Amino acid sequence: MKRYIQSMSFCLILMLWMAGCKKNFLDVIPKGRQVAVTTKDYDLLLNSSMQYVYQGGGGWQALALMGDDVAAEDSYFSAAVPSAQNAFRWDNDLYVPGDFISEVTLSLQNLYTVNKVIREVAESTGGSEQEKRALIAEARAQRAWMYFTYVNYYGKPYTTTAAEDPSFPIIKTADVNAGNYTRNSVKEVYDFMIEDLTAAIGDLPLENMIGATRWNRAGAEGVLGKIYLFSGRNKEALDMFNAAFNDLARQNTPARLYNYNDEFAAGGKFDPITPDGPTNSPGLNYNDNTESLVARSFYNGPNNGNTLGNDFIILSENARALFLASDLRLKFYAAQFAYQVPNPSGRLSKYSEQFVKFGMQLPELYLLRAEANARLNNLADARTDIETLRNNRMPSTDAAVPAAVYADRKKLIQYIFDERTREFAVEGYRWLDMRRLSVDSLFGTTNYSHTLYLDDTYTNIKVFSLRPDRLTLRLPYSIMNDNPQFKNNP
Repeated sequence: MKRYIQSMSFCLILMLWMAGCKKNFLDVIPKGRQVAVTTKDYDLLLNSSMQYVYQGGGGWQALALMGDDVAAEDSYFSAAVPSAQNAFRWDNDLYVPGDFISEVTLSLQNLYTVNKVIREVAESTGGSEQEKRALIAEARAQRAWMYFTYVNYYGKPYTTTAAEDPSFPIIKTADVNAGNYTRNSVKEVYDFMIEDLTAAIGDLPLENMIGATRWNRAGAEGVLGKIYLFSGRNKEALDMFNAAFNDLARQNTPARLYNYNDEFAAGGKFDPITPDGPTNSPGLNYNDNTESLVARSFYNGPNNGNTLGNDFIILSENARALFLASDLRLKFYAAQFAYQVPNPSGRLSKYSEQFVKFGMQLPELYLLRAEANARLNNLADARTDIETLRNNRMPSTDAAVPAAVYADRKKLIQYIFDERTREFAVEGYRWLDMRRLSVDSLFGTTNYSHTLYLDDTYTNIKVFSLRPDRLTLRLPYSIMNDNPQFKNNP
């Protein structure tokens, strides 16, 4: 069996708080591990499952608790870990001293690895120049993708003040002795991501033969377009989304949309619906990359594998109201808690999903391109992409964008955001949309709230309101403690 090459220890990769590591540690090869030497070694570093699936924690677990597409049931909420309760209430700090900050810690391990590949693979043995350039391109694309999460955790939404707003340190080294970091600005991080992806795209393969867990050109173009869109560069975003679709069309086995009309029909892939959800639900299998341009997954199931725990999460009533009765995406929800316990209130949980895909998914690419077109007033093109997705999610008789929506640019953009909720509810996507909408001049000020249901009724509730400051998370205690030069977010 192949051994994935590893060249770091847990201590070594916690780059923002690793002062306890000794320099001479680097002179020792840990038992059972191997230092990367050949080009193939570096290839295996990028092939490690750590790069594409967060099985026990990390990813967008916290974000999945903070979108206004979720509500909570107190029967499970009161027993949840404090960090999960803090996230749902939008408290000032998610974590307390001693908490394991999985969404940062696990990602920083991967950042160490990709920086190592970028800086060292050119001097490796046994590979061609083209192979080395392709590995550098993959590592740079992966680094940009990780920084997209960092900047959306710890930096303000992108506005005209992006050059002054502090975000996350840009780390380009794989050096255990590096330190004295500074918080780069939101603009600096966006420019860094754009630079990495722009440099990477030309050296990435049109189709990665290993599969969607590795980077290809269309995936990088899609992520770059998303970064442009999140920073208000709509025309550049549209160009990248079009390039991604063009490159997908040139692949032999491109990502494709599941047609739920077929898959939920008798004999379809998702038939029958069992107590655990639809058979072969993509959310139950992180290896199902059918709709993935770039497959990145995080565990979003019950507390037995979730470091934050989401057993208390249900679909909010506002999000539920966005669905037509014929929308087949509702089949991934049921009136039950985790572990198949019925919910007597009738409120819905996303019970057939343990893993969320959050790299670049084909459904999101359609909706991102639709948004870019709508913002540029290309309303017909935007409608085409929306309806392409909806025709694969419900009967065609209900898939059309309403005429009153299609005729109004602002309404169409709002409809696209609603469609994103219908497609990605309870998966963390909504938090990123809330951040963008909070600074969008088209929509003005929006008030966000969470409802905690104290019993089976709809009247005995607590409501938590989101303050604008908390659209940006505070840096955790562990980072601040080891980096006293940082000024934390308000």
